[in-house]
Amino acid sequence: MNPVHLDTLLAIVDEGSFDIAAAVLGVSPSAVSQRIKALETSTGRVLLRRATPVTATEAGEVLVQAARRMALVQAETDARLQERLSRVPLNVAVNSGSLATWFRPVFRDMAASGRAALRIRIEDEDRTLAMLRRGDVLGAITREEQPVSGCESTPLGVMRYRAVAAPALARAFRTNEGVNWQEIPIVMYGPNDAVLDAAMRDRFIDSHVARHRVSQVPSSEGYLEAVVAGMGWGLIPDLQAVEGLEVLDDAPLDVPLYWQRWRLESEVLELLTRSVDRAAKQLRSGMAPGF
Repeated sequence: MNPVHLDTLLAIVDEGSFDIAAAVLGVSPSAVSQRIKALETSTGRVLLRRATPVTATEAGEVLVQAARRMALVQAETDARLQERLSRVPLNVAVNSGSLATWFRPVFRDMAASGRAALRIRIEDEDRTLAMLRRGDVLGAITREEQPVSGCESTPLGVMRYRAVAAPALARAFRTNEGVNWQEIPIVMYGPNDAVLDAAMRDRFIDSHVARHRVSQVPSSEGYLEAVVAGMGWGLIPDLQAVEGLEVLDDAPLDVPLYWQRWRLESEVLELLTRSVDRAAKQLRSGMAPGF
């Protein structure tokens, strides 16, 4: 299998476009199309879904995984031989809550090492594992302990979330029996918000009925600001605790997190794994400020 064709496949999947992949590779779009056609002919499979963005088919995902492994090995080899000054690229899937809180020291570690470029993909912790299975990323923060085939899993600790709201909003929807969960507005991160969905189920909130009073803010920092402003109640991790929010009940939600990564002999991937584990000590040592 031609390594150049595999590099081209990987570039298309990462960029989501034939044209952008061509620009990244420094070749014409027609050359990119010819390489993929040759690769599909040699494998006898359709490898890409020609949509927007372009994605890999099931057969394509197998080759993407192989291509990403080869790219990592090649990049590390080049770095050792000092043939290139570019850093080794690492695609990593991280949930927004982790990225906004405990994961940040990883950036300092990797910058200090000067050996890796991080390409962060933000996704819900219930969905990051699918990206690992597809070969989109080399490592992922996930809620799943069971390792994906070809990967290894490391426990990181627990993120504790609490239902909170601005005091004025809490007063407006509090009754003698407690919070009126069926009427109080909600702030969601996005349509795939498994943690908040779990919190709503715990409080017997009908998600279909609640849709008319839901604000959606797809940014951890923006989400927190919306809750502080009184747009609705939200689920905020203790690591993100700020003054001016009222805890609505005594029912915290604990979310165990794991680091899953491909089982590869890679110095830079080992470096990243050690950095993630160090940063996650906040989840294990009770360092969270809390509400």
